[in-house]
This record gives sequence, structure tokens and C-alpha cells, in this order.
Amino acid sequence: MRIGVFAGTFDPFTVGHLDVVKRAAPHFDKLIVTVCINPGKGDAMFSLDERTELICDAVSGMENVEVTHFGGVLIDYCRSIGASCLVRSIRSGNDVDYERMLESVNLRLDPCIETFFLLSKPELAHISSSLVRQLIGLGIDIADLVPNAENAILKNKIAIISKGV
Repeated sequence: MRIGVFAGTFDPFTVGHLDVVKRAAPHFDKLIVTVCINPGKGDAMFSLDERTELICDAVSGMENVEVTHFGGVLIDYCRSIGASCLVRSIRSGNDVDYERMLESVNLRLDPCIETFFLLSKPELAHISSSLVRQLIGLGIDIADLVPNAENAILKNKIAIISKGV
């Protein structure tokens, strides 16, 4: 079975992320979208459980897609579930150098786990979780940037943050 892993902090999961999932899933028997616990990124706007649930909502109906979360070394996680491939997205030229460095490190840790790169569609390349968080903080509508703007978790978080503005 060919298992791919699309890992990220997904704080929050965007339409760009969903596009990557939709485009990558047909290439694998199973695509696992996993929310990483990344202490280097500071405090998340959405809790681990909220992010996981938002992704589950967004990918519901995609039969070969599963959603999980983990903490630790990504390559160790991939080995533990039998994954042979990481899925990564490149939005701009700035991402290329960073993703190339990650690929080199990952190949050093396990040369059997390949990286599958997808270029963002031009109309989605400007969307990032950072941008979405900034817009939420400013009280600006994000409905076209997230796949599940009507999800109760997202609406509640926006309402809470808006009260603080």
C-alpha cells in the first residue's frame, strides 16, 4: 500500500491546503493529513483538537484521506505508519530553498521516504495560514480562504477574537 503524508501545523487549514489534498490523494492508496505539534512556531490560534476537527470537516467524503496529529520527528512518524512519501506544497520561489533543505534532511534520516512536491495553483499561491490568522485578528472576512467557514469551531474562534478587537 502506498501511503503519503501531508504534514503541517494547519493553523488554520486553508483552501490552498485542501487543494493540495485533493490533487495529491489520487496518487496514493492512503493520504494521511497530519497536524504537527511544532513548538518552534509559538502559540497556535487553534488548538490541536480544533485544527484536527476542521481538517476532518474539510476532507469528509474523501475516502482515502485520513486525519491525525503527532509530535516528534516527521520521518519517525512516517516509518511508524509505513508511509513512503511526504507531500509538500510550494507556493513561491521562497518556498523552494526551504523545501529543498527539508527534503535533504529527511533523505538523510531515511533515504527510502521520498518527497512529492506540488506547486500551488496561481490563484491560491498567496493564501497562507499566517495571512488567514492576521485577517481574523483584523476582523476581515476569510470565507473565501478557508474550506469550512461555516464550521462552528471557526465561527466561534472568530467571534471570540472579534470581541477582543
